[in-house]
Amino acid sequence: MARSNNVKVVPESKQALDILKYEIAAELGLPVGKNFSLNADTEFATELGAIPSTSIKEDYWGHISARDAGAVGGTITRRLIQKAEEVLFTL
Repeated sequence: MARSNNVKVVPESKQALDILKYEIAAELGLPVGKNFSLNADTEFATELGAIPSTSIKEDYWGHISARDAGAVGGTITRRLIQKAEEVLFTL
């Protein structure tokens, strides 16, 4: 039986990470998205025409290249490290 090593330390963070993932994807102009009530960047990007609203798929990343998906992951990591450093150095 296969076992997943991708276990979150804080399971409650899933929604916050998903929101961050789709915000970054919208900033990069990638046609993916979910309709989160807190995810204004994706809605804003579709309103501006950066992402055509007809091309947004519901939680599907299969049409995104590995390079673009990696850019999203790298940006998430960069922002999380930046936030952690801000918290550590303001103590």
